[in-house]
Amino acid sequence: MSESMLKMYISFAGIISLFLAVGLIYLSRYKIKGFLSILIAVFAYLFMIFGGIIILYIVLSGPTA
Repeated sequence: MSESMLKMYISFAGIISLFLAVGLIYLSRYKIKGFLSILIAVFAYLFMIFGGIIILYIVLSGPTA
């Protein structure tokens, strides 16, 4: 597998993580109440940080040969 394809798959993982974070934040704020809401929000923000770090890595690593 080439470096370009590997970066593409890694960026897909980051994008999916960010979409999952948005969905979980929506659930925790508007659909679920109580302790479960706090737990889901924590996971959502962890997914957001993880996805942001992945996307930042892909963007700052530059183009491939």
